[in-house]
Amino acid sequence: MKKTLGCIRKADTDFGLIEDGDRIALGISGGKDSLLLLHALSLYRKFTHKNFELHAVTVTSGLQPFDLSPVRALCGELEVPYHIVETQIGEIVFEYRKEKNPCALCAKMRRAVLSNTCNEIGCNKLALGHHREDAVNTLLMSMFYEGRFHTFHPKTLLSRTGITVIRPLVYLPEKHVIHMAKVLSLPVVTSPCPVDGKTARAEMDDLMRELKKKFPDAPDRLLHALQHEPYELWQKET
Repeated sequence: MKKTLGCIRKADTDFGLIEDGDRIALGISGGKDSLLLLHALSLYRKFTHKNFELHAVTVTSGLQPFDLSPVRALCGELEVPYHIVETQIGEIVFEYRKEKNPCALCAKMRRAVLSNTCNEIGCNKLALGHHREDAVNTLLMSMFYEGRFHTFHPKTLLSRTGITVIRPLVYLPEKHVIHMAKVLSLPVVTSPCPVDGKTARAEMDDLMRELKKKFPDAPDRLLHALQHEPYELWQKET
């Protein structure tokens, strides 16, 4: 956990993610990334000098099976209030819209529900569990599918809702997320999504694995490029 908390502290310091008085909603999908973020931020608030609150939020898609009782139990153990928002996003995406590439629409709808929920429960920030490989894979997707050098920022203000999205795990390698999920016995919930593991992002995962065979430090190099000229997509606040 020391490495996880160290990466969170670095991201927090570099990008000013967490401030005194913040009420932070954690987007909990039930996957290893968001559950590790939940566990880590519950520890981070104990030793950091910042005073902030945490709320866990899961947006369901209406797809089954999806048993969230282990996640609820973990939130209770960590003393983090847990909110479950029931939706029919899965039906809309797969049955009504019959999307050939459903991920973009699903993500957009989930983000809208999460933002609205943040406002309803009085949270000013939304924390997501994206790790280092997520940032790098999004960069690769933008390059190959859109022809531009772009990825998400560790801290983004959503102007329409006033909610600030933060990603405290952006410096953490995915292999460490996998390791900590096992060490902590996190109650990972299997995704009921019918295209799970078959998306463009999954293709980028495969590509990155191949790149790392020849260039083991490829993720770090790409992350470095995001923060330096001429790109500077990840400008630091300090």
